Amino acid sequence: MATSPLKHLLVTYLMPEKCYEELFVNFYMHVPCLKFVLSKTSGLWILLDSLLAQLPQLLKILWRGSAAGLNLTSALLHLYAVSCPVVYAMANNFPLFAWGERLFTLAQTAAIVFLIMHYRGDTHTGMLFLLAYSGALFLLGSYAAAAVISVMQLSSLAALIASKGLQARTNYCNGHTGQLSTLSVLLSWTGSLAVVFLSLQQTGSSFILLSNILSACLSCVLLVQVLCYRSSTANAKKKST
Repeated sequence: MATSPLKHLLVTYLMPEKCYEELFVNFYMHVPCLKFVLSKTSGLWILLDSLLAQLPQLLKILWRGSAAGLNLTSALLHLYAVSCPVVYAMANNFPLFAWGERLFTLAQTAAIVFLIMHYRGDTHTGMLFLLAYSGALFLLGSYAAAAVISVMQLSSLAALIASKGLQARTNYCNGHTGQLSTLSVLLSWTGSLAVVFLSLQQTGSSFILLSNILSACLSCVLLVQVLCYRSSTANAKKKST
């Protein structure tokens, strides 16, 4: 009997065949299978978030020709947060396939930082920053002490939280979200929820769990701001044109 395309897709990427039989053939809500599927889905969504969350933001800046409303310090902290795993992987000689998607995210975030500077009239500063940043990234990944790498890895989540908090404060002070991408914020929010779910499944540090919950809450605040400030953002765009 031929395997249905749906079964082949689910069994190949999402669940073992036993769980498929329990959930879709017997229609039994098997709790261990549900947890497995949710964990697998969360992992895939986190990967999607890390690959694509910054891309809509980058494209929106390029399309609008403006980075109005985006906090530069927030973008720099975000760049630091996504750089830490790359430095850690380089320092520990992890194979490229294990962290290659991080480079894609890092490149998008670095481009956003440069564009914010560029549209503020600091193009030369942005170019010098990218050169200095690339050099620092290489030196840290190649020669930094293990203690420095560990501190960077531990501080990456704090930097991400601070980045979201600063952007939320900027949105509140401006009364609009400027060129902040709704799709990027939405992907970041769903990705942070997936991280919280996986943290709950693990027996790790409660501090890490609380930090992930705080990050998810700030992502939710940004999403609410994007939705609530939509009319104010549109008016701000009309005034700038």
